[in-house]
Amino acid sequence: ESAPTTASTAASGGVFSTLGINGTLLAAQFVNFAIVAAILWFLILKPLTKTLRDRAKLIDESIENAKKVDENLRRSELEFQKRVDEAKMEASKIVEKAGNQADAVAKDMKEKAKNEIELLVTQAKHMIQREKDEMRQDIREEAADLVKQALEKILSEKMTTEKDVALIEEMLTKIK
Repeated sequence: ESAPTTASTAASGGVFSTLGINGTLLAAQFVNFAIVAAILWFLILKPLTKTLRDRAKLIDESIENAKKVDENLRRSELEFQKRVDEAKMEASKIVEKAGNQADAVAKDMKEKAKNEIELLVTQAKHMIQREKDEMRQDIREEAADLVKQALEKILSEKMTTEKDVALIEEMLTKIK
């Protein structure tokens, strides 16, 4: 009897009972699994996936910002190099201008020095000419005195002032 009972029980329980599975217990375990899965999904997995998405979005934004910063840095370096080049060009223009001004000042100073030298030479020539004229005058006067003394000795007589002047002038014209 026990064999037919198990067979009837097996027939009444169906496939699950032949495998030794209790259907009610399986259904309860399935419901428990679904509840645990739903709790895990809503309490853990959904916030975790949201956090992972937010973090991925933040990482993507950070990468994008890093690219922008890199691009800005590259532009800044180009701008900096451009300004350095402009500054170098401006500096070379200033140096060239200063050189030109220095050349102009040197040329002006040379011209002034040349003019001053010419003025000094002219003044020296005038001074020499004046001294020469003074020396000639002194020599004439001394020569006139000597001629007068010589004539007085030769003639042994004192000449009159008129004769004296005429004779001196005649002698001076011959000396020239």
